[in-house]
Amino acid sequence: MPFRFIHTADIHLDSPLRSLALRDEALAELIGNATRAAFVSIIDLCLGEQVDALIIAGDLYDGDQTSMKTARFLAGQMQRLNAAGIAVYKIRGNHDALSKITQELVLPENVKVFGGRAEAVDRVKGGLDIAIHGLSFAKPQAPESLLPRFKAPVVGAINIGIMHTSLAGAQGHDVYAPCSVSELHASGFDYWALGHIHQRAHHHGARTVIMPGMPQGRDINEAGAKTVSLVTIADDRTITIEERLTSVAQFERVSVDFTGISEWREAAGAIELALARQREKTASPHLVTRLRLNGQTPLSWRLHRDIDLLRTEAEERGDRIGQTWIEKLELAVHTPEEVGKATADPVIELGQLMRDRVIASAGFRDEIGEMVKDLLVDLPPESRRFAGDDPASFERFIDELMLDGADDITARMKTWDHGEN
Repeated sequence: MPFRFIHTADIHLDSPLRSLALRDEALAELIGNATRAAFVSIIDLCLGEQVDALIIAGDLYDGDQTSMKTARFLAGQMQRLNAAGIAVYKIRGNHDALSKITQELVLPENVKVFGGRAEAVDRVKGGLDIAIHGLSFAKPQAPESLLPRFKAPVVGAINIGIMHTSLAGAQGHDVYAPCSVSELHASGFDYWALGHIHQRAHHHGARTVIMPGMPQGRDINEAGAKTVSLVTIADDRTITIEERLTSVAQFERVSVDFTGISEWREAAGAIELALARQREKTASPHLVTRLRLNGQTPLSWRLHRDIDLLRTEAEERGDRIGQTWIEKLELAVHTPEEVGKATADPVIELGQLMRDRVIASAGFRDEIGEMVKDLLVDLPPESRRFAGDDPASFERFIDELMLDGADDITARMKTWDHGEN
């Protein structure tokens, strides 16, 4: 009889909304409830597959939470597993260590929460002896490797280790309990159930090392379909991994080329076609898109001026397609005469001057950069990622910010030049 379990991590249950662009109340409600919905789908999967256990490799919570609604919801879901005889093995990650309800919540007897000292839990399934090892974060920080603190593998057993770690480091993630993949493969454990890095990865080698990624994205920087791992350990000790979809809402960037489009109706049609194509490729029930419009079009002035109307057009097309949402609309369109051409139009010349002289000025760029940095300091950590996760992406954000600003100013001046209101 095989031993089967679901491996997940980084659920960030009831995570607050992270995107400043979620102005649509219905969309905000969808995203606000998405982590709960994904967790319910995980529990449903455990019950449907009749697994032996659920392994949660840290960050079930999302930090300094005090809501007992979250606690009651979690206890109810754990009780569903308890009634079916499914065990839960959980460690605390850096976010769990911050959570106040972690210490207050009484969970059903089927839930094993590993403490700040390494433990190993033994169980038997058919002819397999299983040893499940776990070690929780006692504090939010873990600057040193936790691997040396784990107990030695149990001889003759299938050894499963549960660890929350940044491994050798990952973009956008702080360093927590660092260790190398090669060290994990050499540890003697058969399966490493990892957590912390939100992108799924299977680190191939002598052993099975899985970072499952998060089961539900929370903003455009956590794009793509999200899954958990269904793991089967056969009587001959072979290990099989299957990905199972859990995300309710799937974030995706969608680019639309407006080159050659000269009519508003054509523009709306191009947006609808791009959304429909992405919807067909989207595995999750809901698609949440960030639309980026680019290319050369004589509609550039009007698109910049009437971006609110354009967003309404896009939202109507999303409603028509079904379960398709617009998180944000970005404009990177230009009029044909703007691109490498001299022109007698003083407004266009002024716009080109802003791009060539003002924006290119190191002093002006530095001022804008400092203003953005000051803004980021005043925002909560979960709302800062729009400006990038590293120096290179921050510089790209500043480029886009200044160019978009120049285009908006030029578009409004063009409107006034034509005597429009």
